Amino acid sequence: MQDKSGIFFENICFVPIMHGRLEFAAAVIRSFCRWQPEAIAVEFPHTLKKPLIRGLERLPLLSVLVFELKDNTHVYLPLEPTDGLVEAARAALEHQLPLHLIDLDMDHFVQVREPLPDSYALSRIGLTAYCQAYAARAKQAVSEDLLREANMAYHLDRLRRQYKRVLFVCGISHYPRILSRLGNRQVQPIGRQQRAGVLLAHMHQQSSREIMTEIPYLAAAYERQRQHLYALWRRDPDAVNPLDRLQLQEKLLQEACARHWRHSRERVRPHQLRVLRQFARNYALLQGFLAPDFYQLTIAARGAVDDNFAYEVWDLGSHYPWQDDNPQLPVIELKGEDLFLNQKKIRFHRSFRVKRRRLVPVGIRNKRLREARPGEWRRKWQGLMICSYPPEDLVVEGWGHYVKKKTAHILAAENTRTQPFTTSLLDGLDLRETIRNWHEGKLYVKEERLLSGKVGSVVLIFDEDRPSPGGRENFPWRVTWLGEHEQESDMAFYATPAGEHLVGPGVSRCRYGGFMLTYPPMRVYDIWRDSFFDVATSKPERLLLAAIDYCEEKQIAYIAAKPPRSWWHSVAARYGKKIVYLPLGMFSPVFLKKIRTFHVLDGHHVRDYAYKYIS
Repeated sequence: MQDKSGIFFENICFVPIMHGRLEFAAAVIRSFCRWQPEAIAVEFPHTLKKPLIRGLERLPLLSVLVFELKDNTHVYLPLEPTDGLVEAARAALEHQLPLHLIDLDMDHFVQVREPLPDSYALSRIGLTAYCQAYAARAKQAVSEDLLREANMAYHLDRLRRQYKRVLFVCGISHYPRILSRLGNRQVQPIGRQQRAGVLLAHMHQQSSREIMTEIPYLAAAYERQRQHLYALWRRDPDAVNPLDRLQLQEKLLQEACARHWRHSRERVRPHQLRVLRQFARNYALLQGFLAPDFYQLTIAARGAVDDNFAYEVWDLGSHYPWQDDNPQLPVIELKGEDLFLNQKKIRFHRSFRVKRRRLVPVGIRNKRLREARPGEWRRKWQGLMICSYPPEDLVVEGWGHYVKKKTAHILAAENTRTQPFTTSLLDGLDLRETIRNWHEGKLYVKEERLLSGKVGSVVLIFDEDRPSPGGRENFPWRVTWLGEHEQESDMAFYATPAGEHLVGPGVSRCRYGGFMLTYPPMRVYDIWRDSFFDVATSKPERLLLAAIDYCEEKQIAYIAAKPPRSWWHSVAARYGKKIVYLPLGMFSPVFLKKIRTFHVLDGHHVRDYAYKYIS
């Protein structure tokens, strides 16, 4: 008999589970609160009862049951709080209910790897619908499983006569066949009644990072919320589960961001987090899951930010807080290979802000020069004839050319049309589209339409720098620079003030908040004093309006975390131009960080020795 709130046979409530998953452990608690059983039966062999109960009483400390089979192989059975079987047995002990271990102890275990729907679906469709969908496509069992299921059916038949309400928790692959057996007369299979040499060991801290079925961070969150779940679902069994996997992963990322700032002094920007979430989501969907697993989340963190941040995600996510240096038990260290886990390795190439210590001091060839007396460089700084540092100009100019080519390539791709081959190959065969539609038996060709105009101006916004309520700005210095030769663009930017951070005599280090490049040079009047641009409400908008006004080509590339207001597209259209928005996340964060820092020199003569102070 089945209803919307569970799977039943007479007075037995079935709770089929996927081992080690957070959602199924929570489903056991919900079923326990709703059904209020008089006894609990679980899929553990009774030969393990004594060490098992001892391990359950140690939770949240992690334990492993170890025993040897006839063929001298060892079986390792970790006891994790997010395993549904462990949760059910633990609930029986805490509520002083009879606990029955009804599985058959065998000397041969078969590893059956069966693809199952993502457990996150449970939080949307519920346990009953999930299990019914599985039962409709369940596969045939191996002979060892049939014996175990016959043993469990025999004991359940006995328990249903002994108690009014029984809660039975087992693996999801067993429940359809056990359910079908219960209507018939049951005979107990012959099996082992005792097992000697079962060892209860404490799981090593390093092993908890590697072999836990659930993400340790999520397992810890589950352990902290366990009693709250019992209280919540005793009041209302239909209340929403507060432990949502995606929300917990988001909390993990936010805590990793804070640690990344604390350890590396680098902030993870909102657009990077947006790319990370999209990357992880798409990666999970490609692998057939609804929510990303720990490996996918860590890979996404490395791809969207860097290795340092990915390490923070891994370190925080794989930390299980309940450890014991003196567990009063043998300590066992297990690897994924011991449990036949399908693991993947990931290596972190972290960068550190400290220099590596050497046993023998090595002289630094280009040692940075320092001021003889504190404040000496600041007293000599005048700031009347400032100029740029040419090697940095070349880097920025080269990046501007790269952006123009990239923008042109994107626009060209947008102007390309693909169609089935009829009479002409047009601009060539479109292999991707042909392969994608191979089942149609058609060839696809592409037509590349000419792009009118080029990209003339580039605007890059690192930080919009909205003034605080007190009027304070992080990038108050506003300058317009003209190109010094015919191959250099005019530039306008806002940045940290020159002369504030001096790294040499007449050498000031600054950081861009945003800048605009436009070519050809020697045309731009000071845009920060030109009243024509007063219509702009912020510094990024002023740069964009100047880029539109001074651009001699059709396209303007605008790179920022957020696109400009639609009104600016209308302004550009009135000038006969077009703004092409490129998200900041499209570009390498390492390179952006490199070009964001620049140096201002106190006169052209400083260029002769500035290289000694700029590394």
